[in-house]
Amino acid sequence: MGMEREIKLALPANQVNAATQWFVARTGDEGRPIKLVNIYFDTPKLALASSKSALRLRHAPEGWLQTFKTVGNAKDGLHSRHEWEMPVASEKLEIDALLRECDEPRAAAALREAAPELIELFRTNFTRTLWHVELDGATIEAAIDQGDVIADVDGQHRRAPISEVELELKSGDEAALDTLAAELRRQVAGLAPDNISKAQRGYQLRAG
Repeated sequence: MGMEREIKLALPANQVNAATQWFVARTGDEGRPIKLVNIYFDTPKLALASSKSALRLRHAPEGWLQTFKTVGNAKDGLHSRHEWEMPVASEKLEIDALLRECDEPRAAAALREAAPELIELFRTNFTRTLWHVELDGATIEAAIDQGDVIADVDGQHRRAPISEVELELKSGDEAALDTLAAELRRQVAGLAPDNISKAQRGYQLRAG
């Protein structure tokens, strides 16, 4: 089991270029853009959401990954949650493999119970531009995400924009996340802590 710790900041669309240029100047790197297709699953009665967890298939340049997360805690844009992630052979969930890795009993029980009824609920498709930042002995993966949440509900095609910065701690002291976020917010106007995950945005979009 891993514990994911990241700060998420809502990024105004008119400040994307400013944030990009700040990371380029900070790292000396133009950034690496990758396209990510993400498919979220739950039961028709939203059993996983009720258990405060989320299940996703992601297509990245290296192939397909499946991820199971607990919602965890979010305060002032800092998200802390349990996460289990592994490669899969194709666009198909491998639930048994996830259950073998999931060492949080309540989360595992929720996934096991939901498995027979899982359906695709929504997608998040976006381009992620990545930088690696070294700060105070910590390594942070910084990302600008630009794209959409997409859901088809009762024949209606719904879409909502994604525009955010994510700062994920890879190693070192969590305090470095706050330091980097503060540096960025001093230089890029309009950034605001965001406690809502992409999965939660998808559920909100489905609910209308």
